[in-house]
Amino acid sequence: MDQFIFLATNWGEAGFFGGFLVLVLFVLMLDLGVFSKDNHEVSFKEAIAWTSVWVSCAIAFYFFLRFKGEIIHNVENLDQLRELIAYHHHPIDVNGKDFTALLSEYRRTISIEYLTGYFIEYALSVDNIFVMLLIFQAFHVRERYYKRVLFWGVLGAVVMRFAFIFLGATIIHRFHWILYVFGGFLIYSGLRIFFKKDDNNFDEKNHPVVRLAGKVFNVFPRYIGQNFFVRKDRKLFVTPLFIVLLVIEFSDVIFAIDSVPAIFVVTKDPFIVFFSNIFAIMGLRSMFFLLANIMHYFYYLKYGLGVLLAFIGCKMVFHEFMKDTLGIDNIMSLLIVGGILLVSVVISMLFPRKH
Repeated sequence: MDQFIFLATNWGEAGFFGGFLVLVLFVLMLDLGVFSKDNHEVSFKEAIAWTSVWVSCAIAFYFFLRFKGEIIHNVENLDQLRELIAYHHHPIDVNGKDFTALLSEYRRTISIEYLTGYFIEYALSVDNIFVMLLIFQAFHVRERYYKRVLFWGVLGAVVMRFAFIFLGATIIHRFHWILYVFGGFLIYSGLRIFFKKDDNNFDEKNHPVVRLAGKVFNVFPRYIGQNFFVRKDRKLFVTPLFIVLLVIEFSDVIFAIDSVPAIFVVTKDPFIVFFSNIFAIMGLRSMFFLLANIMHYFYYLKYGLGVLLAFIGCKMVFHEFMKDTLGIDNIMSLLIVGGILLVSVVISMLFPRKH
């Protein structure tokens, strides 16, 4: 697979990528190991603090790309930069520009692509928060253990997103027509939100992950504190908390089927897609505790997400028309994404749902 091989053979990219992952893991471990030595219910104040930390990291990374973005691909000369722009299909005219001018345009382009992808992923995460809340409630998980489950869920999501994104980039590079398939699927997903009835029920007993886990593992009949595993009578059992973790991971796989293709309409560079995804996922955990108790106030936000998915799907299918005829470039796309979310939030506040 091209993207995996290229990452393994380019030591500059591999070094930056490895350093990025180490930094992310360090902040996660700092959160869990230093500030959260004991399991506890996350307060609204703590959720705001950690949400601010991750949003600040994401914005800081935008400025890094804006002024030093060439570092991620170890760009050193004009020919290498032109080849990189062509390979990832960045909307940049390379003709008649020297290295300094082209490098400045490249930095600006990838920073906007990253920021747009980040906002799209963060916005789509709102729907995933609602699903996770339903899972916790259906399995009667105590709130003091939410953070532990989400921590390991985030680590699993990082690994899965890595595979999804770089495999997807390879497929798109070899079979460009697959973008139209992804676009059609996103349009379908967006329209489905409008016609899908509200369903706050979660059938935990008949969930496919639960049924499969019951066949594969020895499942202990009750929770044992924060433990995922327990040994009894010389046999190893998984606890119901581990089953909850598996269901959370499964929901993220389903969620990624919508969100990952959505970012590829913004950029074909898998590194930019990965960075925007990871920062959004890192912030998802703290945002869960921030929004879990107030999400019902933003009832129309889900319709905004439907419009957002449909817009991204149309941009993927009718890319040339929307770019050349309608003039919707990356900056305009970023403004449209922000506008859709802002309008849906404002409408939710002006016309609250009647219980």
